[in-house]
Amino acid sequence: MFIALEIFAVIFALLYLFLAMKQHIACWYAAFISTLIYILIYWDVSLYMESLLNFYYLLMAIYGWINWNKKSQIDKNYVISWSYQNHIIVILMIIILTIISGFSLQKTDAVYPYLDSFTTWASVVTTFMVAQKILSNWIFWIIINSIAIFLNFDRELYLTVILLMTYQVMSVYGYYQWRKSYYEYKSQN
Repeated sequence: MFIALEIFAVIFALLYLFLAMKQHIACWYAAFISTLIYILIYWDVSLYMESLLNFYYLLMAIYGWINWNKKSQIDKNYVISWSYQNHIIVILMIIILTIISGFSLQKTDAVYPYLDSFTTWASVVTTFMVAQKILSNWIFWIIINSIAIFLNFDRELYLTVILLMTYQVMSVYGYYQWRKSYYEYKSQN
């Protein structure tokens, strides 16, 4: 049963990323469906932070849709960049939250509590960056997905590993797509 669910989750996750690369608002519908399925899958394989993360993704799919809907009325290619200070603050916040939740999860049957916590907290921030159309989100995803590939391989979620490997390639392409939009938007304003 879970293999069929994983197949559907992967399909909708790929659809999400493809549409996000194209800055198409329907990406948030695909994200909602995929994350709903992944909540169940990750709970079943004892990656509790990943399951919790997918609940957050569910909420962010709603927020992202609302935010992109507002911004598309201004300019579809609205992509912005964060300052180095914002990046440093966010990275420090991710590290602190990773240490706190990783330490807490050591007392459970969680697998790789610190790696699971890192991918979760970094993904929380990075999903917000996607919803805000922050250009560097794609670089964050490359780092996060590299670790997530290991976690999912270890838990024998091989279709999700293939999904994450595909995400790596799509993230590079997405970065260049959004960078083009960023410079177009910047030159107009």
